[in-house]
Amino acid sequence: MSKFKTMDGNEAAGWISYAFTEVAAIYPITPSSPMAEHVDDWQAAGLKNIFGNTVKVIEMQSEAGAAGAFHGSLQAGALTSTYTASQGFLLMIPTMYKVAGELLPGVFHVAARALANHALSIFGDHQDVMSARATGCCLLAESNVQEVMDLSAVAHLSALKGSLPFINFFDGFRTSHEIQKVEVMEFDKLKGLVDTEALQNFRNRALNPDAPVIRGTAENPDIYFQHCEANNKYYDAMPDIVADYMAKISEITGRTYKPFNYYGAEDAEYVIVSMGSLSDVAYQAVKYLNKTGEKVGVINVHLYRPFSAKHLQAVLPKTVRKIAVIDRTKEPGAMGEPLYLDMVNFAKEAGLNVDIIGGRAGLGSKDVLPEDIHPVFAELKKEHPLNGFTIGIVDDVTNLSLPRADKMPMDTTGLTS
Repeated sequence: MSKFKTMDGNEAAGWISYAFTEVAAIYPITPSSPMAEHVDDWQAAGLKNIFGNTVKVIEMQSEAGAAGAFHGSLQAGALTSTYTASQGFLLMIPTMYKVAGELLPGVFHVAARALANHALSIFGDHQDVMSARATGCCLLAESNVQEVMDLSAVAHLSALKGSLPFINFFDGFRTSHEIQKVEVMEFDKLKGLVDTEALQNFRNRALNPDAPVIRGTAENPDIYFQHCEANNKYYDAMPDIVADYMAKISEITGRTYKPFNYYGAEDAEYVIVSMGSLSDVAYQAVKYLNKTGEKVGVINVHLYRPFSAKHLQAVLPKTVRKIAVIDRTKEPGAMGEPLYLDMVNFAKEAGLNVDIIGGRAGLGSKDVLPEDIHPVFAELKKEHPLNGFTIGIVDDVTNLSLPRADKMPMDTTGLTS
């Protein structure tokens, strides 16, 4: 890989998607529309994917229709992708349950966006993707445009090898429309990573009138539960599949990727766990604080589902005393936000003697600065740190916000892992 190009996150995701896609079922919604537009433009120009064909692009009447075409195309044995966000993403959720339960290796590329609750917001956070946690789809997150270019391939390759669909997501506008100079992954590099045996097995399972099978039936209480549990082995295997492909991508790019990437002091006592573009902001703050002697670090979550305790424990410093988890979503009435609850459960199952607090940031693309991260570490040092905090806003109603710190001098080099 030696080709550099200036592009945004949508184009990076579209480029990788095109490489692995035979059918793209599309319907536009902000801020994901450019992904499908790029794919459509490239097929019109005659660009060949890694299989030597142009992508068949089908625009439907809604996101629900695009999801239905996505499902049908996979059942017919074609590698299929779609692109969406927000309320359009919600229209695809019923189909997500089906493609996961039927072990179909499709990929949903998502420019993660706020959902309309008290008001409409077209801007970015993780409310949409977090609504799909129970669907059975794997969730893979990227933090910046270069990571989208590098890791989107992991979603396609792992979906095929592990026979599970992926939701590959990055922050709407903050990453989808951020323009960076990135190193482009060439198609010839990607082709050699495809598990040809898994591809042939997928083709062999396609619905075919010459080899009829029954699929998608209704089931009664005598067998439904058993079939739900029969899929466990696919989820058990997936984290290692993802880690293996991340290692292969790391060899090609020279950038180190793992299901959970850690940056900071080896003997860190205070660690922030986050996902998406927020992790780059935390990285900047940690980089500065480490230089001042602070024993702090940040964990960037890439593979969110299946959640792998083994891979998380491998990177978490053994010296950690307290952890702050910053979610980019809000679940009103819950005991905490999703990533926070996962971390609490992880600590319990791993037998870790650590205190964990959770907080929220960045809803509706509210800016988060390194100066917002510093107070989180300061809060962790307190004897009784605030759980359920917010950063980046002034909450004068429920008084959950942590005040922004003084401006830090920032070194923005080396943001990508």
